[in-house]
Amino acid sequence: MPANKKVFVLPGDGIGPEVVGEVRRIIDWMDKRRHVSFDLSEGLVGGSAIDAHGTPLKDETLADAMAADAVLFGSVGGPKWEKIPFEIQPERGLLRLRKEMDLFANLRPAMVFDALADASSLKKELVAGLNIMILRELTGGVYFGEPRGIETLPDGRRRGINTQVYTTDEVQRVARVGFELAQKRDNRLMSVEKANVMESGLMWREEVTKIGAEEYPDVALNHMYADNCAMQLVRAPKQFDVIVTDNLFGDILSDCAAMLTGSLGMLPSASLGAEDPTTGTRKALYEPVHGSAPDIAGQGKANPLAQILSFAMLLRYSFDMGEDADMVEKAVDNVLNAGFRTGDIMTPGGKLVSTEQMGSALLAEMDKLAA
Repeated sequence: MPANKKVFVLPGDGIGPEVVGEVRRIIDWMDKRRHVSFDLSEGLVGGSAIDAHGTPLKDETLADAMAADAVLFGSVGGPKWEKIPFEIQPERGLLRLRKEMDLFANLRPAMVFDALADASSLKKELVAGLNIMILRELTGGVYFGEPRGIETLPDGRRRGINTQVYTTDEVQRVARVGFELAQKRDNRLMSVEKANVMESGLMWREEVTKIGAEEYPDVALNHMYADNCAMQLVRAPKQFDVIVTDNLFGDILSDCAAMLTGSLGMLPSASLGAEDPTTGTRKALYEPVHGSAPDIAGQGKANPLAQILSFAMLLRYSFDMGEDADMVEKAVDNVLNAGFRTGDIMTPGGKLVSTEQMGSALLAEMDKLAA
């Protein structure tokens, strides 16, 4: 295995440092047991960066992220920073990273481990064996469109403005990622928008249809309105394979899908940039779907598995280390089957463990798998 894979670590706020710490233990294990070396460096982002530097993301930190092969991200935010100006709140640091690194493709798998099928709020038969991928466009749409802001009208009323806008190139490139993901799975792609009431949605549908017909005729492409997709996710989620959608709808639908699995603490994600035509590599950031959970920070209650599964995605997508990614994911499955549970996924008869104990149980499983 090539050494010195450059990984830039941004633990962030709340439970971020705790769950990232468990990934560091896995990295140490891989160095000793698999002889795989990672060149790790670390920076501040979000609230911790605000406290230290007055900004959620320093230019120097952004430069370090741009220079890395992959970024491992924890979480940002918390009540401590809620009253500071909007433009420097912790979440703006993450949004700037996504935008400046041009991480346009957000992959959010929603997979139900057999041991957690009963933890879902849906009936077990609806979610058992669920394995879907939601692909969210991440750098365009209403979160970045202009004009935006809050203005005061002549009569004293205020008006908030956000603009939903996409270009042909933005839609086509995320559509291609969706088709390519589908080709590696069950060859089915569901494109989601609101073409019935939004011109941007109509354009999205037309462009995805064109790309499918011209470049991916082997993939079964269907379309669905976003509100219907939300309903279908809680009615019959296993009808889906890969869902591709815009920034706003992807934000909503991926969190909806996350709860099908029983806990946000179990869901990883990957945010990928465009492929470099020379090297074939992509800028990439990996983070759990859950937030910073400040109410349990520092108490050893956080579930580290989403962060660990995000690291498995890092191995798979940034370093083509599929065998090692499979090992991490299998270790997670084995730990859950053995009954280990943090509080968020606790089930009757389970073994309640701390963040560190869950990490230790996982390392013990990796020892067995590597034997």
